[in-house]
Amino acid sequence: MAEAKPGMRKPVFTKVDQLRPGTSGHTLTVKVVSSKMVLQKGRPDGPQVRQMRIAECLVGDETGMIVFTARNDQVDMMKPNSTIILRNAKIDMFKGSMRLAVDKWGRVEVTEPADFTVKEDNNLSLVEYELVNVVEE
Repeated sequence: MAEAKPGMRKPVFTKVDQLRPGTSGHTLTVKVVSSKMVLQKGRPDGPQVRQMRIAECLVGDETGMIVFTARNDQVDMMKPNSTIILRNAKIDMFKGSMRLAVDKWGRVEVTEPADFTVKEDNNLSLVEYELVNVVEE
């Protein structure tokens, strides 16, 4: 009898509008809306192998959109209109807004085209979160 390996439980897929600051371990299926390179360091033909590339990509599902920060090899997969599964993604805060990221503990994979339309009027990265101290007058 084959025993189930621990840790191989079926991932619970998160919807974009369920993402909250400071959370991690999300698995999402999203479509890439747009992608723009924000940082490119190191030449591919240079002596150093460590090429650093970062792209900010708008990704989303039928509940909303969020900025996904793609790094290095992830950048190549983030083509507009492609459908991507982000595994073990986490929320990073950048200037008070949420960004989705996948570090070395997660995975980005291109998958079959999803049949949803991205809800573009709900961009979670435009919501500003700030720590507010309430002073009673």
